[in-house]
Amino acid sequence: MKNVAIIMGGYSSEYQISLKSGNVVYQFLDKTKYNPYRLHILKDKWVMVDDESNEYLVNKHDFSVDYNGKKVTFDAVFNAIHGTPGEDGLMQAYLQLLNIPQTSCDPYQAALTFNKRDLLSVLKPYGIKTAVSHYLNLGDEINEQAIIDKVGLPCFVKPNRSGSSFGISKVKTKEELSPAIEKAYKEDNEIIIESFLDGTEVSVGVINYGGAVTVLPITEIVSENDFFDYEAKYLGQSQEITPARISEELTQKVNSVAKRVYEILRMDGFSRSEYIIVNDEPYLLEMNTVPGLTTESILPQQAREAGISLPQLFDNAIEQALAKK
Repeated sequence: MKNVAIIMGGYSSEYQISLKSGNVVYQFLDKTKYNPYRLHILKDKWVMVDDESNEYLVNKHDFSVDYNGKKVTFDAVFNAIHGTPGEDGLMQAYLQLLNIPQTSCDPYQAALTFNKRDLLSVLKPYGIKTAVSHYLNLGDEINEQAIIDKVGLPCFVKPNRSGSSFGISKVKTKEELSPAIEKAYKEDNEIIIESFLDGTEVSVGVINYGGAVTVLPITEIVSENDFFDYEAKYLGQSQEITPARISEELTQKVNSVAKRVYEILRMDGFSRSEYIIVNDEPYLLEMNTVPGLTTESILPQQAREAGISLPQLFDNAIEQALAKK
């Protein structure tokens, strides 16, 4: 029986969603094969939480826990932290130093994909289509007219390193640009401003399943709101249609691009990328390497459509992590 630490929480606005994901992993992980432990990685404490909600401090020197008079160490870590420090490479690097395998990608890939600006910059030379974009760092001079001349209206203002649609605004007029920039800076000191792409939004899960790069059935996103914002993602204000209502030919094109991106980046573990299809061409928006894993989340929906149950999905992630050690 392997001891598996399921890390959840994190330091960002996404910590509550991460706790939900982690608890689903804990619920569905095969307990005849693994001893799962829930570890809350929070700004003020790292603790293991038992079924009675008792907390036990994590020893950060070796990532162990003193539990019922015994020292518990872990054979593998299931990473369910959305945002920092689980999706930006920090936990990956820490665990790599301790030689503890974990289920998400390696530190460099995590840091790269978490930074929308750097991700898109790396992929552009490979012909991966993206929106026209403008970048700002906190303190930069803001020339609103120059930004609008470059990206047009409407446009999207986003934190460069954030998830779950926190801090994102759709800007329709010049007057809305400055407040949107201020909102994005509350989440990150780097922001990205992108042209509006008018098309079909799809979400594509790509995973390493059984040692092979596997593209899961595509999900079409139909938001009741102006865009796929937090309320649309988590409060039911959207339709998520799997498989997407697109032609077989277009499905194959999106699959090909998504698989190529995963392989170009030398990814491993889970990924879920968002694309806008315009004139039968997919444009990449972003990639998530620790996507939501609740029963209602998009990637588990896609896995179910592919005939992969949650216990199979989670077991595969741990087996692939252990195989890398």
